[in-house]
Amino acid sequence: MQPYELSLTAAAAAIRARKLSPVELVDSVLDRIEKVEPHLEAYVTVTAEQARRAAREAERDVADGRPHGPLHGIPMGLKDLIDVAGAATTASSRVRADHRAKTDGTVAARLTAAGAILVGKTHTHEFAYGLTTPQTSNAWDRERVAGGSSGGSAVAVAAGSATFALGTDTGGSIRVPSALNGVVGLKPTFGLVPRHGVTSLSWSLDHVGPITRTVEDAALVLAALAGHDTRDPASLAAPATTYRPGAGTDLTGLRVGVPRNYYFDHVGPEVEAAVRHAIDRLESLGARLVEVEIPMTRYIQATQWGLMVPEATAYHEHTLRAVPELYQADVRTLLEAGELMPAGDYLRAQRSRTLMRQAWARVLKEVDVIAAPTVPATAVQAGQPTITWPDGTAEGVSDAYVRLSAPANVTGVPSLSVPVGHDTAGLPIGMQLLGRPLGEAALLRVGHAYEQTQPARELAPV
Repeated sequence: MQPYELSLTAAAAAIRARKLSPVELVDSVLDRIEKVEPHLEAYVTVTAEQARRAAREAERDVADGRPHGPLHGIPMGLKDLIDVAGAATTASSRVRADHRAKTDGTVAARLTAAGAILVGKTHTHEFAYGLTTPQTSNAWDRERVAGGSSGGSAVAVAAGSATFALGTDTGGSIRVPSALNGVVGLKPTFGLVPRHGVTSLSWSLDHVGPITRTVEDAALVLAALAGHDTRDPASLAAPATTYRPGAGTDLTGLRVGVPRNYYFDHVGPEVEAAVRHAIDRLESLGARLVEVEIPMTRYIQATQWGLMVPEATAYHEHTLRAVPELYQADVRTLLEAGELMPAGDYLRAQRSRTLMRQAWARVLKEVDVIAAPTVPATAVQAGQPTITWPDGTAEGVSDAYVRLSAPANVTGVPSLSVPVGHDTAGLPIGMQLLGRPLGEAALLRVGHAYEQTQPARELAPV
């Protein structure tokens, strides 16, 4: 096994035992980037020289008995919405081509302090305003979409060109590409991970979180990210929590909610079968399955768009008027549409969100987690505009991909996407676990228990 193939947890153990040096690991990942990047285009920029310099420093720290923790010497990719001092934050857009960050964003600073090593900035759908990341190819099939908007981060982790990465999630942008590329994606509770120094799409819906190979890896990264930051108005002063899941698989007494509505409507048969099989596996581990009714489903899409569209347009107001020609056509259309939305619609969306949060809180008193598909279909062909369901209903690809992930953004509850198999075309399928606010530990426990019963996942065959 080559070092780039190691999970974060395995690489950290090898570094700690001095069986692997940070230099060997970083060199292996950079070599992997050089090999696969021409086919995948996961990165906006690769910071090879800086990464090698940081790896040598990390190696010296290990030799001197000064490890920084489980992320020490681990190569990471950061979505190119996240500021790194002296580097470009382009948001994969010509609008930001000349931007250079003066300081690190909070999450970048925390990961660097924990010893992680940046190997590059990863592509996003322009300004994170989309669900496909069109410039990046799916790690499992180059002719298919990567998913978005954190497509570059998910593809890099799936292909072994980053040991872990960060994404952002406003309507599913961590979980969607994670599901489509067969990796783990965690959208934490709203406010748990600070967003200072992260380019915003929609300030009341934006989240930052890890994309990793395993659930245990996600727990390690979350531990480094979580914590209050006064520079983010939404940042929570959350109590200190141990996120690392236990080694066992016993889920006795845990209640898993299985939606009787919404989450299995207009879902591909292979996706449904794989997710239901995974839910049955949770039951075999001792969990009790409880049918639940998802509340206010008719308002989910309107609420998501009613919040996101005007907030995104307000953020881009100056540049949209100054340099509209620099935006891609799909993003410019959405931003211009936001200028036509009445203030009353935005206020109604805010009220709908409040009611939805209250209704979800009541459901989550009945169960510990909810299990459902992450996305209703596997990765579609690049350029495919719609998905047609067996009943003849046609749905836009972005609408389909956001449909099952948006509720966690509207309500702010944590959500974890875990791979649960592949369809007959060999494309990954993801299961989504949703929990109570600040209930990440329960999601990680369930996801890790499921993972322990499955064969070790391999990297995408790039």
